[in-house]
Amino acid sequence: MSQDPNVNGKEAPTGDAAGPPVPSSPEERIATLQAERDEMKDRMLRIAAEFENWKKRARKEQTDAVAQARESVLKDVLEVADNLERATGAQAQAGGNGVVDGAALVKGVNLVLRLFQQKLERYEVRPFEVAGQPFDPHVHEAVSRVESADVPAGSVATELQKGYRVGERLLRPALVSVSTGPGSATTAKTTKTKPSEG
Repeated sequence: MSQDPNVNGKEAPTGDAAGPPVPSSPEERIATLQAERDEMKDRMLRIAAEFENWKKRARKEQTDAVAQARESVLKDVLEVADNLERATGAQAQAGGNGVVDGAALVKGVNLVLRLFQQKLERYEVRPFEVAGQPFDPHVHEAVSRVESADVPAGSVATELQKGYRVGERLLRPALVSVSTGPGSATTAKTTKTKPSEG
C-alpha cells in the first residue's frame, strides 16, 4: 500500500514553501554567505547615513530653538531698555535748566523695574526669600558674618543681593550676611597686667 502524499488533505511542503533552498556545495554556501554579508553591509551603511542625517537635523533644530529663545528674551530686555531711555530722555529734556525732579525720576524707574519684573516672571524667573532663613550653601553665598540679637546664629541676617530661581532650578544664589548671634558684652579679651615692682 503506497503512502498518499496528501496527509489529512494537505499537500506536503515543497522546497519553496519550506524556506530558501539549502546550498549543497561549499562554493554555493560561500556565495550565499557573501551575498548576505554584502546585504547586511549595505543596510548598515544606510542606517549609518540616516543616523548622521538625523544628528545634523537635531543639531540644527537645537541651534534654532536656542536662537529663538535668546531672541525672545532679548526682545523683552530691549523693551525695558527702551523705557529706561525714554525716562532718561524725558528727564534730560525737562531738566534743561539744571533742576532734576527726583520724585518723577524715582516713579519712572519704579515703573520700569515693575515692567522688568513682569518680563522675568514670564520666563519663570523669580526671587526667593532669604531673610531670617537658616543659611543653606546650596542657595546662599555668605560674604560676611555679623552679630545680631534679632537673628539666631547660623541664619541669614541681611540680604545683600537677591537670589533667583528659574522654575525650581537655582539661577543665582543670594549674597547674604550670616548672623553669629548676639554679641557678648565682654567680647574683647582682657589682658592681665604684671604687678609693679617696688
